[in-house]
Amino acid sequence: MRSLRLHRDASRLYSWIWAVLALLIIIQAARLIWAVVTPVTPYGDWRPADAEVMDPNARALLFTRFDPFNRNVVQTPQTTDVTALQLTLYGIRINQASGHGSAIIAAEDGVQKTFDVGQEIMPGVTLASVAFDHVTLSRNGAQESLYLDQSVPAETVGTAGTGNLPGGGGIPIVETGRPAGPAAAIPANAAAIRSAVSLAPRNDNGAVTGLTVSPGSNPDIFTATGLRSGDVITAINGQPVRTAADAEKLMGQLAPGARISVNVERGASEVPIAIVIPAQ
Repeated sequence: MRSLRLHRDASRLYSWIWAVLALLIIIQAARLIWAVVTPVTPYGDWRPADAEVMDPNARALLFTRFDPFNRNVVQTPQTTDVTALQLTLYGIRINQASGHGSAIIAAEDGVQKTFDVGQEIMPGVTLASVAFDHVTLSRNGAQESLYLDQSVPAETVGTAGTGNLPGGGGIPIVETGRPAGPAAAIPANAAAIRSAVSLAPRNDNGAVTGLTVSPGSNPDIFTATGLRSGDVITAINGQPVRTAADAEKLMGQLAPGARISVNVERGASEVPIAIVIPAQ
């Protein structure tokens, strides 16, 4: 009897549980149907936020504290002492793409060598940077400047000759970077030099980095200038070659009485050359 009563009570409990579950299912189904058939509307009185406009005075004060181009920074010139080392600067090459370069420097022995930026020139002295008319040396952590010597005119080898060409002038030239040899001057004038030298721009990734030299109509005059076929002129009177128009400028400077210095890239070295045309 007792087991029969427990069984009847358990069956009644299960019936109540099933009834509650069925009721919950019916409620959730009704809520689902209501969510589907009822249109969705914003909750409450929703409105987009208005843009916040800063007060003009506050905005002006904000921009006075912001200096994106460093206009308010006092630019103090960085000066360096001129070096007392017995070094002579003969030529400079600036790489505009990388910001580095090289220089032709001679020590007390007079031997000219090419040094790249960062390379040691002598113990404790390295080439820190290059500019169009000087280089900066790092000497035991101190910065010192070494300038091109422009106080003395370029040395010339040979004298003006005479001949049948117009003007009877000569082109004494010197090629620093190798021992001076016999006179290389031959009778020529500015017009003859322009016809003897051909220049073509050298392009590197779309940028002009020099003027490639080749002989023109008179190979003898071309040889006398000290230039060689395949040379690349990288600087004219200390100014780097950057455009194809520099070839016309160089040709325009070939006039009686002109003294022109050029930096020539010859293979792995750089040679400075001075071309002097006597006044007619």
